[in-house]
Amino acid sequence: MKFKRKIAPEIKPKQNFISKKRLREDQINFDKLRSYRLDRVKKELQKNNLEACILFDPVNVRYALDTVNMSVYNMHNLTRYCFVPVNGPNILYEYFNCEILSKHLNLIDEIRPAITWDYFSNGDQANLQLLKWINEVKDLSKNYFKSKKIAIDVLNGPAVAALNKEGIEVVDAKFILEQARVIKSPDELTCMKAAIEVAEKGVSKMRSDLKAGMTEDELWSILHKTNIENGGEWIECRILSSGERTNPWMQESSNKVMQQGEIVAFDTDMVGPYGYCADISRTFVVGNKFDDNQKKIYAMARDQIDHNYRLIKPGMSFKEFINKSWVLPEEYYGNRYSCMVHGIGLCDEWPQIRYPTDGGEEGGTFEKNMTITLESYIGKVGDKEGVKLEQQYLIGENGLELMSHHPLEDI
Repeated sequence: MKFKRKIAPEIKPKQNFISKKRLREDQINFDKLRSYRLDRVKKELQKNNLEACILFDPVNVRYALDTVNMSVYNMHNLTRYCFVPVNGPNILYEYFNCEILSKHLNLIDEIRPAITWDYFSNGDQANLQLLKWINEVKDLSKNYFKSKKIAIDVLNGPAVAALNKEGIEVVDAKFILEQARVIKSPDELTCMKAAIEVAEKGVSKMRSDLKAGMTEDELWSILHKTNIENGGEWIECRILSSGERTNPWMQESSNKVMQQGEIVAFDTDMVGPYGYCADISRTFVVGNKFDDNQKKIYAMARDQIDHNYRLIKPGMSFKEFINKSWVLPEEYYGNRYSCMVHGIGLCDEWPQIRYPTDGGEEGGTFEKNMTITLESYIGKVGDKEGVKLEQQYLIGENGLELMSHHPLEDI
């Protein structure tokens, strides 16, 4: 394999997306969107006999209160969080000196400085800061969750131990938020369509600019650039590979030089405008001429998605789907993808439905207004190349409605 470093080519943006973005924003009732999502969180808390939650995960904070600040940074630092009670004020605990960023959000009743206790932020004063945070939670408990039980999504060991010592039980808020997020409102669907439009604009540029001699990183950078310049936020992964790096799957882009006739496959995993994810996969061939084996495995990937697409309807159980799903031939099974179906919204979401041998989710049911993706990876064990395809769907009244419209390859 050849590797080299090159500067990515300049991509001139088209101006017509700006008007499309404004049109989308005219179609979104943001007050209604925010109220819907917060109400979903509170209903899930009530359903589980909980009075409140504390959310640290930036995606969950975004869902509950639509407030954003340094999302990726705060995924690995406990420096920003919110308190959401069933009855009482929604309180944002904001990063140092950033209170002004969320003043416009009317669902946030109060903004307080975040109390941080991690070692990076406080060094040898971390334990003193943790005590301050515990006292803050105790004060919230006196007023808003007298059951002494609180749902929290992300927390480190010392904080859990300290809360337990004070008689406050911590339960996992992850399932609360996952269940809240699963049914999408009309405004959420409009946001998702906007994110998919940006992703597919980037994918079209990738396909048109793809040529022998480019590096994988150069090709991947096109999607990043398109996302950012059109109001997107970040990309969860950088899964793109070419040639023999496509089998087995899951390799991230590198400075490998792509050659004529090689397969190039990728997964967008793109958090676009309004924080919603566009998650589609495409496979191209450098030069657009598929050989016989490439045609075979591409057709298999299409068959898997088409078969599974026809199965899913509202009311179908996950277990029934697994039993009726497309059967991956034995010689390909060792390289199977991690799931056949997963939910999608602000990021990859519940459910994640795996292959029969891999266990996992079986007890749920597909419901109207869930949004999901169907996944396929076809690469024979020991072979040189593989094909990755993924489509994004809304579960409608009678079955799946395609949300991702960038065409698959005509082979």
